[in-house]
Amino acid sequence: MKIRVKLSTLGKLSIGLLLSLAVSTARPWGGYDVPIPNPPKAKENVSNSQKCVEPIDIMRRNHGLFLKHYRHDTMRQGIRTIQDSLVACIDCHVTEDAQGNYPSINEGSEHFCRSCHTYAAVTIDCFQCHASQPEKSSE
Repeated sequence: MKIRVKLSTLGKLSIGLLLSLAVSTARPWGGYDVPIPNPPKAKENVSNSQKCVEPIDIMRRNHGLFLKHYRHDTMRQGIRTIQDSLVACIDCHVTEDAQGNYPSINEGSEHFCRSCHTYAAVTIDCFQCHASQPEKSSE
């Protein structure tokens, strides 16, 4: 036994209106107004003795896990190392702009961390306690 449902003119108009509304308000290229991150180049590999703790592709994927692990080691076990410190990350990755100033973590996307975290819609809470800019050297 076949059951046939016949839509009334009002039903067809309602479906058509809903479909056109859905299509007209949908964003076909989700996030097209968010610029792709272009973080400033870090001072990586300044010398053979000064390199990042892990290769770039690993750091891009796992830096959050590393930071949480280092935080746990420092806070719970009292282990502090220069290599695994957030200060070392900031000193290398946050670079001066053309005027010789460090970008703010709260303004714009020039800050190394902010550029990708804005794109990924990830909240950065490190800098509620830690400095987001290196200390200027007094040379």
